[in-house]
Amino acid sequence: MECGFLSHAEGSCLATAGGTRVLCAATFERRVPRFLAGSGQGWVTAEYGLLPRSTHERTPRETSGLRGRTQEIKRFLGRSLRAVCDLSALGECQIVVDCDVIDADGGTRTLALTGGLCALRQAVAALLAQGAIERDPVIEPIAGMSCGVVAGEMLVDLSYEEDARADTDMNVVLTESGRVVEVQCTAERVPLSRAEFDELLECASRGVRGLFAVQREALRVRERGT
Repeated sequence: MECGFLSHAEGSCLATAGGTRVLCAATFERRVPRFLAGSGQGWVTAEYGLLPRSTHERTPRETSGLRGRTQEIKRFLGRSLRAVCDLSALGECQIVVDCDVIDADGGTRTLALTGGLCALRQAVAALLAQGAIERDPVIEPIAGMSCGVVAGEMLVDLSYEEDARADTDMNVVLTESGRVVEVQCTAERVPLSRAEFDELLECASRGVRGLFAVQREALRVRERGT
């Protein structure tokens, strides 16, 4: 996690895990979606995209509308970040977290979430320092990890090649206190027993717990450098 990667964003982070890299940027806007107008409540949302040559073959730009996968990941990121935010602390303002995949080698959505939290926390720190908001809306950190069963072995942080061969894959999102925000589990080839599901969830949970230390250190480095 390299925080403060961009010069102009209120918060930013270049998140790297293996061959996957995601650039996350948080932007503060003095407006909210129309359905929140007059409510006194703020909003946190996210955008997600693959750069054309982040993948093995060129991925066309989504100029005529978002593909289904992009929409699904965008919603996954937004609802996960909102799950750990007190939106009333923002007033009628919103923070948009843009997550652009530079290199895709598996686990892009969970890395985008983990880096996106770092970008969000930097933006919040800047807003508090400026007096734009009065209290921190982030209740606690959040992070995500991909995992799966590949050739009978349980693995975390799957690469693209591992994910393509997985019998089962799973994405797990947890808060730092260990509360579950989201679990996405799909049997691609072989269904899991309940005992296997619990074991795979625990593998992912151990991986996620390690990410909180990475986030904290990245934010400390950024704070010392500014």
